[in-house]
Amino acid sequence: MMTRQKTMWFIVLICWFSTNLLYAGGVARWTIVSPDSIYWKINGAHNDHIEMSGLKVSTVLRYGINAAGEWVIDRNMVLPTFRTIPNDTHGSLQHHFNGDWAHLCLVNGQPLVGEKVETVSLSGVMTVKSIYGNKGVSLTRTLFPSTSQPAFCEKYELENVTEHPLIVQFPANTLSYHTDEAKGVEGSYTLTAVLSSPAGEGTFQLKAGEKAWFQVIYAGYKKNERELALDVDKELVARREFLQQVQGNLVLETPSDVINTMFSFAKIRGSESIFDTKGGYMQSPGGEAYYAAIWANDQAEYINPFFPYLGYPAGNRSAMDSFTLFMRYMNDEYKPLPSSIIAEGIDCFGVAGDRGDVAMVAYGAARYALASGNRHEAEKLWALIEWCLEYCNRKLNAEGIVESDSDELENRFPAGKANLCTSSLYYDALISAVYLGKALKKDRECIKSYQDKAAELYKNIDRYFAHNVEGYETYRYYDGNTVLRSWICIPLTMGIYNRAEGTVAALFSDKLWMENGLLTQSGTSTYWDRSTLYAFRGAYSCGAREIATEYLEKYSATRLLGDHVPYAVEAWPEGNQRHLSTESALYCRIMTEGLFGIRPIALDAFKLTPQLPEGWNTMSLKRICAFGATFDIEVKRNKGNALLVLIKKANKVIGKYKVGNGEPIEVRIK
Repeated sequence: MMTRQKTMWFIVLICWFSTNLLYAGGVARWTIVSPDSIYWKINGAHNDHIEMSGLKVSTVLRYGINAAGEWVIDRNMVLPTFRTIPNDTHGSLQHHFNGDWAHLCLVNGQPLVGEKVETVSLSGVMTVKSIYGNKGVSLTRTLFPSTSQPAFCEKYELENVTEHPLIVQFPANTLSYHTDEAKGVEGSYTLTAVLSSPAGEGTFQLKAGEKAWFQVIYAGYKKNERELALDVDKELVARREFLQQVQGNLVLETPSDVINTMFSFAKIRGSESIFDTKGGYMQSPGGEAYYAAIWANDQAEYINPFFPYLGYPAGNRSAMDSFTLFMRYMNDEYKPLPSSIIAEGIDCFGVAGDRGDVAMVAYGAARYALASGNRHEAEKLWALIEWCLEYCNRKLNAEGIVESDSDELENRFPAGKANLCTSSLYYDALISAVYLGKALKKDRECIKSYQDKAAELYKNIDRYFAHNVEGYETYRYYDGNTVLRSWICIPLTMGIYNRAEGTVAALFSDKLWMENGLLTQSGTSTYWDRSTLYAFRGAYSCGAREIATEYLEKYSATRLLGDHVPYAVEAWPEGNQRHLSTESALYCRIMTEGLFGIRPIALDAFKLTPQLPEGWNTMSLKRICAFGATFDIEVKRNKGNALLVLIKKANKVIGKYKVGNGEPIEVRIK
């Protein structure tokens, strides 16, 4: 892989310096407080939106500061298990609760007016701090979803910042809405907003420095359900315990605070968007559109292979539940699996025929099975993997390439009869199946068959897709494709590097790269973060670590600290840059599979190909929860281009390697 690097990266660097770099001239709106927190010191009017989720609720907050410096907010609460008619992909009950409640408070008998918001903080919880100078009080709002109930929580805490006592009066109120019985799968649903104070008290005399608070709980109820008696402080403890769980594992430490912090946030978004449904734990994209459902790309391909590294039990459970749902659709006729399984698992949907979904499932199931280190799970998934590989083999055309009706963009852009993504996913699935088959001691002839098919497909991908496109020696995306596409990056993520030079140069050229990442297609204005995130991972994997790091830092600064924060987004103009959850998993996989180059090869072993950027002397991933163990990887610069790699368990070194930068080593976790 490294023999042609000098020539390759000289060409790439020329493209790099000639490109208008991301975030050029931009000023960060937000500031990093810690690896797990950012804040915005208010310096003018601005509006944004963020999604926050729990097992029974997701809420999109459209928030901001108006020209007067006051807080404005709209909450769109989504209840994934409150199914509406038609009970389809989008059949989750939604309701807007608009407006703020602070104006209902009285201080010395007068309403709160003249608010000036000072800061907004994000840490998996939203915290808004304001001052009412003419009233002598400060206000802290805390907003977050319940971890386990169909409810969203807010806490309003006032503090006396004068030297004199103040009398504060809080409202007590209940707003209630009943949905149309004919439009609900389970009839009419009830939605409430309940304002209450501790122990029912509503009037407090605050001395200097003293505080008092009230809570607002937005909740949903089905017929005959009792009203929830939720305590906002207990709910906040549960939310922080969830955050501590996902942020305490798989901890990234590099010299880049921006990358470290966005990685930490990405773990939150990928993990919180798991919903407890009739069909099991269903990790879903969100975005006010996609809940209580799974997809072959979002779940099977994007996020399921990541969850074992995080060690989040609900994540692993959701991965197995999703693969189990796909297994229901295996059939003797080898008809395609559905693109999505919807409505809590009772129905399926496919808008664009076969998108290469079976290749997506094969790829994700094989990688998940290896990384989980769980033999029982791997044995269960083997039948699914075998079926999927046989399906793909039956879809090979005369040129030995897998045919599919479209790809994950569902005909938004042309994909021909056989596209680069589907065949690349099938190739990687074959490689993983060889490793998994050996680990499970499967039939040798079967394993040999997968090896041979992978070797043949490797050649066929090059013969069929290798092409000069717009002056770059890279890949055409399909037969007849004459303009650059962002998905030319995908072979790099599958260990196919024979056209890496031209591909990396094309990805970071002014034909594809723009302020918000990669254009889906040269000459358009549309971008989807998912291909940008794949491109970063692929650039690291093939050794283009310098250009990958420079662009990754700028991309991360835009997404984490710019005008729309703090997560990777789906797309623009479609979806208005929704915070779909699995894009955040793809961000994390840049580090696990790209920067550190982890490639599972057994239930207890992996290849490690560290790519330490020139400006860094060290990097580490701590508390990796994969391959049946919890361990750390520490990479340090040694002499020259050499690296010192330490593998640790319980703070004890169990493996020590000296390796060239970008050279693979094999690690077995004992």
